[in-house]
Amino acid sequence: MIISRRAALLGAAAMTLCNPALAQDAAWPSQPQHVYVGFPAGSSPDLLARIVTEPLAEKLGQPIVIENKPGAGGVIGIQQMLNAQDQKNTFATTINGPLTTAPRLTPSLGYDVAEDIVPVTLIATSPLVLVVAADFPAEDLANFVQAAGKEPEALAYGSVGKGSGAHLTAELFSDRAGVEMLHIPFTSYAEVTTAIIGHEIDCGFMAPSAAMQYVEAGKVKILGITSETPFAQAPGVPVMAGQAGLPDDFRAELWNAFIAPAGTEAATVETLSIHINAILADEAVQKRLLDMGWQAAGGSAEELQQRIAEDTKVWGAVLDRIDAKD
Repeated sequence: MIISRRAALLGAAAMTLCNPALAQDAAWPSQPQHVYVGFPAGSSPDLLARIVTEPLAEKLGQPIVIENKPGAGGVIGIQQMLNAQDQKNTFATTINGPLTTAPRLTPSLGYDVAEDIVPVTLIATSPLVLVVAADFPAEDLANFVQAAGKEPEALAYGSVGKGSGAHLTAELFSDRAGVEMLHIPFTSYAEVTTAIIGHEIDCGFMAPSAAMQYVEAGKVKILGITSETPFAQAPGVPVMAGQAGLPDDFRAELWNAFIAPAGTEAATVETLSIHINAILADEAVQKRLLDMGWQAAGGSAEELQQRIAEDTKVWGAVLDRIDAKD
């Protein structure tokens, strides 16, 4: 039976727990699978997809073809998945933007996240860190917030452009901390870091992997991380949540997820979720992801759906804040 409503998906998933024979449609998979990625080959989202789909192909007993369709921050990949003729054997991996902020930022999106997409599982998350120059006077987040709060735009931060993850995270931080910082856009994290070291700007949010080499060289320091829990790639860096006036639930992460088109069999979704979660539990896979700056996640389709809804609400409010300032 083909379904498109979330309630039907949940009910069928529950049935599979009672009857393992229902866990996979006998006719699926009977041919190669296609996984769309909205970024070019060799990019971080592409490599992430391959780390997961290589062992997934073995578990399914069918080859998986990665279809790289870069463009529009990952949106093109989802559009291509939804327009594929063979919907039964077509899926995608995607970062959070196309599912959370793109509906707001892209008028001609061409899909409705709630109606056209079925969540399968969260693959991995990647936090950002707050970076300042090594000689910046604040030694912790509390002192940084105090310095930023002396007057509006007392401090300037850099990002890789309006609407980027670093930009949105800085605005979320400013809102939650009750400060106002000046945004200076750049074209790359390397430029942001150089500007911080050269005291052209005061700070910036970036991936731990982009910052650690400069920390080790003694050129910058990290005051906090945006994940809910400590991150192995940034040892000793405190989480921001609950610090310096920030709420306990403060969180800002890039994430990557496995999704399917609406109408996908519930048993297919359940099978994929079970296999991908098993893959993510493998220590070798976790290490490969961590080496790239990603923390293996996993979880149920329901949890991914909740994450999409929560982040859409959070980043929507941040975009409202940005629009009000422009």
